[in-house]
Amino acid sequence: MRPFQYHAPTSIHEAVALLADKGLKARPLAGGTDLLVQLRGGAYDLDLIVDVKRIPELTRVTYDARNGLTVGAAVSCACLCEHPDVGAAYPALIDAASIIGGTAVQGRATLGGNLCNAAPSGDSIPAMIVLGATCTIAGPNGRRTLPAAAFCVGPGRTCLEVGEILVSVHFSPPRPNSGARYLRFIPRGEMDIAVAGAGAYLELSDNGATIADARIALSAVAPTSLLVEAAGAALVGAAPTEEAWAEAAGLAQDAARPIGDVRGTLAQRRHLVGVLVRRALRGAAERAERARIERSSGGKVDD
Repeated sequence: MRPFQYHAPTSIHEAVALLADKGLKARPLAGGTDLLVQLRGGAYDLDLIVDVKRIPELTRVTYDARNGLTVGAAVSCACLCEHPDVGAAYPALIDAASIIGGTAVQGRATLGGNLCNAAPSGDSIPAMIVLGATCTIAGPNGRRTLPAAAFCVGPGRTCLEVGEILVSVHFSPPRPNSGARYLRFIPRGEMDIAVAGAGAYLELSDNGATIADARIALSAVAPTSLLVEAAGAALVGAAPTEEAWAEAAGLAQDAARPIGDVRGTLAQRRHLVGVLVRRALRGAAERAERARIERSSGGKVDD
C-alpha cells in the first residue's frame, strides 16, 4: 500500500468537493472494515481517503413514529443495535446488523459501508430492501434518492457517480400488521460470510387471514442482493400458511443465480434459498401477527 492523502471534512459539501477533485483516485472512509483490507490487498490505487465520520448528518440516527427512521451512512452497526427505537420498530434490521462480523467489527462497520461495498453477500442489504429503504446521495450536481434495491449494480459496483457519497438510508414508519425477518447460513458462529441469506417482509390483513403485501430478497446467490418480485407477488392475497411459504420459496429458488465456490456449491446454495426463505417468512409472519394483535388489543404482547 503506497502513501495517500487523508482528509476528514466536517460538511457534505467539502467531502463532495474533495472526492470530485480526485475522481477515481479517491474513496470515502466510514468504518473502513472493507476499504482498509482492500487497500492492503491492492484492490485500489488511491491518492486520497476522505473520512466522513466528522460530518454530522452521516453520523446521526433519527426516529419518530410519523416520519420513520433515518440512519446516517457512517453510523456503526453497534450504535444502531443499541438504539431502543430501532430494535422495537425494525427488528429485521437488527437481525442483519447484529451479525456483520464480530463485536470489534460491529463497532466500526456501517450500513452505508455495507451498501457501498456492494458485496453480493452483504447481510444488511436484503433487510434494507425488504423494508423498502431509500438512499439519499449527495454529489457535485446536488442530491438524489433511489431505492436500496437499485443501489448495487454488480459485485463491488454501485450506482454512485464520481464525487458522490451516500448520505443516509431512510425507512418509512412500520406499516400496521407488518413484520420482517432476515436469516443467513454460515459455516461458523460469527465472523463469517453468508453462503446464502434471505430477508422477508409481510403485511397481514386486519383479521390476519390473508397477506396484504410481501417482499423477499436474497443475498450471496446472485451478482447483487436480489429482490424476488415474483415470490412477493405470489403471496399477496394468500393465507399465511406453510403452503404459501413453500410456493414463495420455490419461486425464490428459480430466481436465484448462485455460483459454486469454496464456501458452497451451486446446488447447496439453491437448496439453502428454499430453506431460508421459508424460515424467514415464518419469522416475518410471527412478527406481523404479534403487531396485529398488539394493534387490536392496544397493548404489548409478550414473546
